[in-house]
Amino acid sequence: MSKQEKLLRRIVAKPVPSTIRCSELIIFLKGLGYELHTNNGSRRKFFNKSLNRLIICHEPHPHDQVDKACISDVVEHLIENGLIEK
Repeated sequence: MSKQEKLLRRIVAKPVPSTIRCSELIIFLKGLGYELHTNNGSRRKFFNKSLNRLIICHEPHPHDQVDKACISDVVEHLIENGLIEK
């Protein structure tokens, strides 16, 4: 099983995991064709040029675990855009 597949299993797990690190989410989304765009704040934008779609999340601080709401939003976005199955 590839690293991408392992991350997918963790991200779509129920209940929504609270142990996904920001660095893992970045790797996962890059593997699906998203580019990371940062600015001065903690907002992180992931843009998929081929789909012309944007995901916006906040980078967690001071810890590295991504908020459950962000994970839910990412999963919903990926399902709606046909990148993962429900």
